[in-house]
Amino acid sequence: MSATHDDHHEHSHGCDHHHGHGHHHHDHSHVDTTSRAFAVGVGLNLAFVIIEIGFGLYADSLSLLADAGHNFSDVIGLLAAWGALILSKRVPSLHYTYGLRSTTILAALANAMLLLIAVGGISWEAIRRFTEPMPVNEPVMIWVALVGVVVNVGTALMLMRGHKEDLNLRGAFIHMIADAAVSVGVAIAGVLMLWTGWLWLDPAISLLIAAAIMYGTWGLFKQSLKLALHAVPDAINPAKVLAYLQSLPEVQEVHDLHIWGMSTTENALTAHLVTPAGHPGDSFLAKIAEELSHHHSIQHATFQIELGEHDVLCKLAPADVV
Repeated sequence: MSATHDDHHEHSHGCDHHHGHGHHHHDHSHVDTTSRAFAVGVGLNLAFVIIEIGFGLYADSLSLLADAGHNFSDVIGLLAAWGALILSKRVPSLHYTYGLRSTTILAALANAMLLLIAVGGISWEAIRRFTEPMPVNEPVMIWVALVGVVVNVGTALMLMRGHKEDLNLRGAFIHMIADAAVSVGVAIAGVLMLWTGWLWLDPAISLLIAAAIMYGTWGLFKQSLKLALHAVPDAINPAKVLAYLQSLPEVQEVHDLHIWGMSTTENALTAHLVTPAGHPGDSFLAKIAEELSHHHSIQHATFQIELGEHDVLCKLAPADVV
C-alpha cells in the first residue's frame, strides 16, 4: 500500500497463529516424503536414459533414441520441480517478502513448455520416418520399452501423494504418466512390427502418443501461465469471495480486491473493507481469515480497514485502478 494510504487508514492483517503452526508441521513431512520421491525418481530416470541411449544405438532404433531424449527432458523437469519445492520452503527475507514460493509456478510452466517441445520433437521425427522407414531390432526395442514402463509408473506412484493439490507436483506426475504411455506405445509398436513387418507402425504410434501428451499438457500449461500472470486460481470463485465479504454486517463496502497464487498450493488475498462504525477489532479479522482459509482456499489474507470518511477518498476504490 502507498504511504499516503497508511496515513489515513488503518492497515490490518488477518492473523491466525494456531492454524499457521499446524499447517507447517504437515508441510515438513510432506516435503521430506516428496523430496525422497524426487531423488529416487531422478536417479531411476537418469539411469534409464543411459540404458536407453546404449540399447538404442545397439539396436539401431531411432524410436528408443527419441524416447531417451524425451526421458531426459523429464529428468530436467523433475529436477526443476524438486528444486522449486525446496526453494518454496525458504523463509521470507527483506527482498523476497513471500520467500521463493512462486518458483513452483515457474517450474510448472517450464515443465509444461518442456513437454510441448518434446511433443513437437516426437511429431517431427515421426512424420520424417513415414517417408524413410528404417529396420530396427524389435526384441531389444520391446524389452527396453517395458523397463521404461516400470521406471515411469514407479516414479509416478511415488509422486502421487499431493499431486491433485499441487500444480507443480501434478506437472511432474503428468510427465511420468506421459512417459509410461510413450514406453507402452514403443513396446506395442515393437510387437506389431515383429508380427507384421510394418515399419510405418513405429511413427504412427509415436504420433498418437504425441497427441495424448499434448492433450494432458495443455491444461497444465494454461493453468501455470494463468498463475504466472497473477490470475485468480481455478479453485477459487472470486464472485463468492466478494459476496462473502460484502455480506458481513460490519462492512459497508469492499474495494481493491485482489486474489492470486503465491505458489502452486498457497493463495493470497488483499482487500479494502469500509466499516463506518469503526475498526471491528482483531477477532473480526481473525474470523474472516479463518473463513477464507477453510472455505475459499485462501491461506494469506490481508485487509485494509477504512472508516469511509467523506473528506478522505481512497485512490484505489475505482474498479479500473490497480
